[in-house]
Amino acid sequence: MSEESRVAIVTGAARGIGAATARRLAADGMAVAVVDIEEAATKETVDAIAAAGGRALGVGADVSDRDQVEAAVSRVAAELGAPTVLVNNAGVLRDNLLFKMTNADWDTVMGVHLRGAFLFSQAAQKHMVDRKWGRIVNLSSTSALGNRGQANYAAAKAGLQGFTKTLAIELGPFGVTVNAVAPGFIVTDMTAATAARMKVDFDDFQKHAAAEIPVRRPGRPEDVAHTISFLTSEGAGFVSGQVIYVAGGPRD
Repeated sequence: MSEESRVAIVTGAARGIGAATARRLAADGMAVAVVDIEEAATKETVDAIAAAGGRALGVGADVSDRDQVEAAVSRVAAELGAPTVLVNNAGVLRDNLLFKMTNADWDTVMGVHLRGAFLFSQAAQKHMVDRKWGRIVNLSSTSALGNRGQANYAAAKAGLQGFTKTLAIELGPFGVTVNAVAPGFIVTDMTAATAARMKVDFDDFQKHAAAEIPVRRPGRPEDVAHTISFLTSEGAGFVSGQVIYVAGGPRD
């Protein structure tokens, strides 16, 4: 199977890491389904891919809803072709200290990160197994190692690492690799929102973060997209069950 004939699904791809990943995979020659909760939000990413000569389809779906996920994957298969690359990137924040965290804060984060990755992986793996080739990349985070005010997010991102390793074992015999990428500080709307919540100027927030990073700069969405590009390539066929920290330095 040539890369030109592959179809990728990227969730949470309207902006940030997801949008950068969708654009990069399209540049690699893949047709890309740009998935976000509202189809209208995908237009900018889809248009950017088309303007660069690629093929893209915008799809609206709540990643935590089984019916919507299965409908989305079926639509991608019908309009672009069978998906053999999946990037589970969709994510949300509901940060709070443990004693203030609500059931909704917890459930929303678990639903999008963990349930979403489960549902999309389950729906897409059928196409991969049929073709004896596939790539799944899950977005974890350095927060999986623990981060104040993010008990829900950290638990979900740590859970994705165990999910990744288990899927690598189950799907490996069918030619499907499963890996996770764990970004550190990346300049996105999500990190800007965190700075705003903390009442810190975003430029100062970035400078403080950069001072703690060995390469002395914050990450960009493209830094993560480059790593995902490798993990979804033919050349990464012997890399599976790994968690790669894209954080500008070593992490435990």
